[in-house]
Amino acid sequence: MGISDCAASAYVLGHSDRELERLRLQAKLIDPITQHFLIEAGIVPGMRILDVGSGAGDVAFLAANLVGPAGQVVGVDRSAVALATALSRAQKQERANVTFHECELSAMAFDQPFDAAIGRYVLCFQPDPVSTLRVIAKQVHSGGIILFHEPDRELMRSVPPVPTYDRACQWVGETYSRTGVDVRIGTKLYSIFLAAGLAAPTMRLHAVIGGSTALDEVHLDADQAVVLAADIERLGVATTSELDAETLVERITQEMAANQSVIIGRAEIGAWSRV
Repeated sequence: MGISDCAASAYVLGHSDRELERLRLQAKLIDPITQHFLIEAGIVPGMRILDVGSGAGDVAFLAANLVGPAGQVVGVDRSAVALATALSRAQKQERANVTFHECELSAMAFDQPFDAAIGRYVLCFQPDPVSTLRVIAKQVHSGGIILFHEPDRELMRSVPPVPTYDRACQWVGETYSRTGVDVRIGTKLYSIFLAAGLAAPTMRLHAVIGGSTALDEVHLDADQAVVLAADIERLGVATTSELDAETLVERITQEMAANQSVIIGRAEIGAWSRV
């Protein structure tokens, strides 16, 4: 999403078919965590929700399930390609309580305020997340909910060590950082909320963890390395041969099996408060 007087960081992952497939798998693992945050934050039937940075619509659909037919979810995103996927999914699922709009954050204009504004992996791409949060908060009525689910990659690790997984995580994190993504923003949400003039947020932390048979968990981060392969090489983070994207998942799972290891994914951090 963009913001007035400040251009948002480009979404480095793009919106290729491969990236949209990666997002589908990511949603399979991460949606239950986001849903937990939404429920605990107070999203209930009948609410009108603004989903910022909707992408392919995963978070919007979670919210739509919670607000029910009497509620409404409005998703906004700057990517026409991602929204086309979201719209197609909404139509196939016959979701009458979800709509999507292509627009920059600074251009948002609605007839009435929302009961809540939510987003997943949105603030990490913003060069000024405090200003972004202030813009979003203006779309919510007094007493309404602001909730964001953001990552912190610093806590990622493998036990016992899985060298290929650890290196791939490092490469992905370094590539994000060099392209302007804040890979530790999750643990900064408390101070960001306060700086934006919001009440101190309630916060929760979850993480995905699994052994060598948990193939989806392996793909969760490895697929990011595959999507980012060109950028990883272009930025000098790792060479094509070092990454060897086509065999990355296989090498990780082999090392996990040999060492009877588990991999621990990024911290999934939720923060919410009232306007």
